Amino acid sequence: MSLDADTIVDRRRMRRKLTLWRVFAVLLAIIAVAAVGVALRAPGSGMLSGVTGAGAIARVTITGLIRTDRQRVEALERLAKSQAKAVIVHINSPGGTTSGSEELYDSLMRLRAAKPTVVVVDGLAASGGYIAALGADHIVAGETALVGSIGVLFQYPNVSDLLKTIGVQVETIKSSPLKAAPSGFEPTSPEARKAVEEIVMDSYAWFKELVQKRRNLDDATLAKVSDGRVFTGRQGLTLKLVDELGGERAAVAWLAKEKKIDPQTPVRDYRLRDRFGDLPFLHTAAITLLDGVGLGSIARRFEELGAVQAMERLNLDGLLALWHPPTAN
Repeated sequence: MSLDADTIVDRRRMRRKLTLWRVFAVLLAIIAVAAVGVALRAPGSGMLSGVTGAGAIARVTITGLIRTDRQRVEALERLAKSQAKAVIVHINSPGGTTSGSEELYDSLMRLRAAKPTVVVVDGLAASGGYIAALGADHIVAGETALVGSIGVLFQYPNVSDLLKTIGVQVETIKSSPLKAAPSGFEPTSPEARKAVEEIVMDSYAWFKELVQKRRNLDDATLAKVSDGRVFTGRQGLTLKLVDELGGERAAVAWLAKEKKIDPQTPVRDYRLRDRFGDLPFLHTAAITLLDGVGLGSIARRFEELGAVQAMERLNLDGLLALWHPPTAN
């Protein structure tokens, strides 16, 4: 009986040692992958991939939610100073924060001042995504792409009724009635609602003025396109929200016709951030390696962590220039 107990203890020790060696092997493999990635990166290229000398058109891609992003601003500034002949900006975004969208618009306007710039709407350039598109010389969109959603949004949850139901009361001491209002922990006062509405309408007026100025719209057309809805590329062409239907080929053709750029000029990707900056591939590699060495439970934990981080990225603060399709009640 004693021998069996000793055997069990030995086996447990062996398992613990094996697990430690497995974890060590996984960490070593991840470090090796990262080292190879950094070694393969062209020295000094940073954000640049294939745009060399004066022989290419730079392709920039903007996708997902738009926030303020200093790294993106700096990358576009470097592109403006590069020897690329022109820039094609692919946009597929529902928008984001108004401040982030304004920042991106300003960056593209400075880029446009340095190089011919065309926006291609791959699938969606709504709200803040459309603000960004306004920074280009020319906007091309697919016939079924969506553009527009000209408007500003301020949303906050009000859980005051829920707190009453569960018997929770939030006590607040503040310097003035409109400080931290609306809070979501109490019914919104008329004064707080009015203050927020004034912010929203002021930003909305700025958005409309930007559209009218950049797209040369009369008041009647502006009123029609600025009620918050989205339009297809076909509708947007009629309403002057876009200049042309098509994709990257149409953008290159426009550059050739209007800016005298050789249509045979190669189009090369220009990265707005270092491909190894966020190292997302390490997350996938870690999960695969952990599964491969029999540590599935730890791999699941990695996946859960990734989901949490994704949810955090969706937590946008401030005024939003954001479109999303309606959901069923």
